[in-house]
Amino acid sequence: MKKKMALVLVMIVAIVSTGCIKNEKTKKTETSSSQLEKKETETHSHHHATKASEGIFEDNEVKERSISDWQGSWKSIYPYLVDGSLDEVFKEKAKTGDKTVDEYKKYYESDIEAIDVYNNKMAYLVNGEWQEAEYESAGYQILTYESGKKGVRYLFTSKTEETQAPKYVQFSDHLIEPHKSSHFHIYMGNESHEALLTEMTNWPTFFPSKMSKKEIIHDMLYH
Repeated sequence: MKKKMALVLVMIVAIVSTGCIKNEKTKKTETSSSQLEKKETETHSHHHATKASEGIFEDNEVKERSISDWQGSWKSIYPYLVDGSLDEVFKEKAKTGDKTVDEYKKYYESDIEAIDVYNNKMAYLVNGEWQEAEYESAGYQILTYESGKKGVRYLFTSKTEETQAPKYVQFSDHLIEPHKSSHFHIYMGNESHEALLTEMTNWPTFFPSKMSKKEIIHDMLYH
């Protein structure tokens, strides 16, 4: 009798162990499959973002974005242009681009030292003084350049009266769908969005305030 009970216990343990092993294998397979799908999704997203940043995308791929994509503290790269720190960047651009070093430099001229974006508001530092306004989305505009490449500008209009902050603001950061911006070009004025959309020769550029000069130069050279 004892031998039979022992045999039954051994069989039960064996069955349970086999089940555990199968479950463990199933979990590992599911985990591996999930990780593979995640990797493939990330690879596709990166490829898509890279194509968009190169000006290659379909109009129906463009999505609305909120001003929160640009939330944070940003600084102008213009001071680095003035002190000669960006000369290396412009020389590299001139090698493959259609402009001279001096022409590229004019693209980045700006009288705004810093920009803070928070809670639908934007504050601008000009000549040591801050000007602020609250903005609402005015949609986006897809532009096609002479090269055949495309770009997207995201439009915002001020709701604040009696401020020296610009009435109309447009962001361009080489992205075409909701995503936190890593840097951006900005266009500002008080006439209209239509007038701003014709601006093609001045691209004031801003990077996160916490980035060092060395990091910004590396980003401009290799991204």
